[in-house]
Order: sequence, then C-alpha cells, then structure tokens
Amino acid sequence: MNVPRTLSIAACAFALAGSAAVADAAKVYRWTDKNGVTHYGDSAPNANQTAAAREGSVKEIRVQAEPSAIARLRVESDGGRYLAFADNTLAGPIEVLVSFSRSNNIVGDPPLPARAMVPPRSSALVAVLSAADPGRGGDFELRMDSLPGDPNARPGDIEYLLPLRQDEFRIDQGYGGQFSHTDSQNRYAVDFAADVGTPVVAARDGVVMQVESDFDKAGLNRERYGGRANFVRILHDDGTMALYAHLRSEGVMARVGQRVRAGQQIGLSGNTGFTTGPHLHFAVQVNRGMRLESIPFRMRGPSGPLRIASGSP
Repeated sequence: MNVPRTLSIAACAFALAGSAAVADAAKVYRWTDKNGVTHYGDSAPNANQTAAAREGSVKEIRVQAEPSAIARLRVESDGGRYLAFADNTLAGPIEVLVSFSRSNNIVGDPPLPARAMVPPRSSALVAVLSAADPGRGGDFELRMDSLPGDPNARPGDIEYLLPLRQDEFRIDQGYGGQFSHTDSQNRYAVDFAADVGTPVVAARDGVVMQVESDFDKAGLNRERYGGRANFVRILHDDGTMALYAHLRSEGVMARVGQRVRAGQQIGLSGNTGFTTGPHLHFAVQVNRGMRLESIPFRMRGPSGPLRIASGSP
C-alpha cells in the first residue's frame, strides 16, 4: 500500500532466516499467434515466436512464486544408511542445522541436531543416518534451517560510505527504532529516506552474495510482508554482510557472485515489503551461530562522519 507523501517517517523491519529467503514474484508471458492460438511461457517469446505473434499481442503476467532457497537438503541412500547433504545456493558461506522432525529407530552421526558450514555454491555432508537397531526397520523425517554468513566472522573497524547517490539525505529510523528496529537482525539498521528510483551504491567493497528483485508489493501487515522485499546482500572480506533492502521491483543492478567496489551502483531504491513508505533499509550483519545479528557501524556522509542517533527523528 502506498503511503501519502506527507508521511514523515519511513520505517521497516527486514528478517531473513530459515531455509528460505524472500518471497518474490515471477512473470508469465502470453501471446497469440497469427492463427489465433494463445501461448504461455516463462520467458518472452523469441524472434521467431514474436514474428508469428499478432502485433501487440505479447502480454506480461506477474504471478506469485515460491521463495528463493538459501540451501537445499539432499538425502542419498548409501548401502543401508542415508547421507544428509546441504547444498548452498548462495555466493557466500552459510550455516545449516539439520534435525529430526520424526525418528523411529534412526540415529545420526554426528548426533542430530547437527550443524555444518557450507562454502559458497557448494555442498557439505552434515550427517550419516542409520538404524539404531539393525535388526528392525525404521523411518525418519528431517528438517533443515539455514542462515547466511560464517559464525567465525571477525568484523573490522571500517568506515562505510553513504549507500545512496543523492545530494541530501535524511534518516527516518535509526538504531533501536521502536517501529521495527527492535530485534537482533534490525537493531543496528538505518532507514534512509529515498524516493523510488534513487541510485543505491555499495557502501563497501565486497561480493554480491544474494539478491531478490521481483517482489512488487508493500504494506504494514508484518505477517504478510515481513521479510518480503527486494534486496542485495554483499559479503565483505571480514565475513560481515551488508543488507540493502526494499529496492524497487526489478531494481537490482548487480549479479550474484559479482565483485563490487565502494560507490558502485548496485540498485534503485523502492518501497517493497513491510514498510510505511519509500526508503532504503541498510544494515551490517553477522552470523553468530545460527543467529543473524546487526552490528553498529561507522559511516561517512557528504559533510564528514555521520552521527547515527538511536530511535526515530
């Protein structure tokens, strides 16, 4: 829901945990050929298809898609035992926790719940499952929780750049803002006022670890929109991660795995997810052992070091 321009505070919360990331939207393309036959596809028609389509008949339809997965659980049979693997889909390290949802005469080695670190775009064997009593049958169900980042990250004392390319800026919600910066993931986040389409730049060198760009809705229903926004997550050399959230639909301008420099444009600000209005949500986060936490940071503005006050103006 769009908020009137007279609203002075733009605030948000952004949560990212579990085995799934941010819910997004996808596109389906529909076109009618010269014979009147209607076609559907998950990509725009190619040159031959377009030539065969009636002029102006190609339509783009937005549909709700499943959330993008941070990691996938894969179980393989291995001669009477089962191997539980975690597949990391991100361009940065993740931590996973595999546990039993149900277990009947099945044990894990190591015992479940078991944690594992999984390198970028790699797989890791988390546990080997077998019958506790080989003389009788058994069955089991597994669940896996996953979180971006390495719990061994050691944040350095770094001065970040202002993440927006604009002459003037305003902080609408600072550290510990009571509207939405009260949990560990957002406690040290900052919401910068920004019109939709304002260039968003990397505040520090790093590797683009994760992006979402197709979500197109916003509102104040936390259950529906909390954690649902377009964003870019950038991994820094010390293991910390910068989150740039609430970007415009299709407003991501960086690709996963890309190395970016401080000041390089990575997207366009927007108004997606749990938010009261257009702004950029910026946070520096670390994984503290299956717990994502935001941390205080230093930042330089146009006139020198930026003073980030607590709460909201």
